[in-house]
Amino acid sequence: MIAQVPGFRIGYDDQGEGLPVVFLHGFPHDRTLWATQRVALAPQARCIVPDIRGFGHSSTHGPYSMDQYADDVVMLLDALRLERAVVCGLSMGGYIAMALWRRHPDRVCAFVFCDTKAGPDTEEGRARRDDLAALVKQGGTRVIADAQITGMVGPATRERRPEVVAALRAMMGRQSAAGVIGALQALRDRPDSRDTLRTIRVPTLVVVGEDDALTPIKEARAIAEALPSAARVRLEIIAGAGHVPCLERPAATTHALSDFLATLA
Repeated sequence: MIAQVPGFRIGYDDQGEGLPVVFLHGFPHDRTLWATQRVALAPQARCIVPDIRGFGHSSTHGPYSMDQYADDVVMLLDALRLERAVVCGLSMGGYIAMALWRRHPDRVCAFVFCDTKAGPDTEEGRARRDDLAALVKQGGTRVIADAQITGMVGPATRERRPEVVAALRAMMGRQSAAGVIGALQALRDRPDSRDTLRTIRVPTLVVVGEDDALTPIKEARAIAEALPSAARVRLEIIAGAGHVPCLERPAATTHALSDFLATLA
C-alpha cells in the first residue's frame, strides 16, 4: 500500500484490527523485516508496517534525520486517521521511536525497543558511518550488505539457517543508495536519547537477541534501567538470536510481542 502525504510517498502494510501497532525496521532494511509478526499478530492487533524514508517503496529524497523519520511516521498515522499507536522499533527504528517521544509523545501509547540503544555514536562510530557512505557511493548497496551481514545475525543463525542470512543479505542489497547514504548521515548525527528515556511514561517492552553483537544485552539492560517505574518495563532476551530476532527467532519474538500487547488490551 502507498500513502501519499505532502511531498512524499510512504510504502506500508496494514493488516489486522484492534490496537494499532507501528513496526519500524532497522538499517538497512525495509518493511519485510517484520512480515512474520505482521501476519501472526494480525488477529490481535492492527499491524502497520511502513518503509522508512529512503527504503523499500517510500520516497528516497531527503531530508534525512531521526526527527524527520519520526515526523514521517506521524504523517502516516494522520493519513490513517489514527490518534495513537504502540511503536515497535528495531535498531534504527528504536532511535526513531525515541525521536517520536521527544516530538510527538501524545501519539504513542506504548513502546517496544528491540535491539537498539539510547546513546549516540562514538567518534569512531561516526567515522565508520562516513566510511560506509563512501563505499556505497563507489560500489552500491551490496557493499553495505557485505559489510554488515556478519554482525547482523547471530552465530546460530549463520550456522543453521543459511536461508535467513541469504534473505537478509538480499533485503539489504536491494535498498537505494540515496536512502542508505541518507540514513548513515542520520545515524551518525542522531542525538543522545538517554535523557529521553527517563521521561517515558507509557508501558515499554525491551527486546534483545542473546547474541546481538551490534547492540548487545548490556545496551538493552541500560534502556530498561533508565526507564522510570511508570513505564512498567519488561525485558525479553531472545535465545539463539543476534541483531534481528524477528527474522532469526520469529516465533519467540512474536510470542514476546503478543504477551506484551495482551497487557495493553
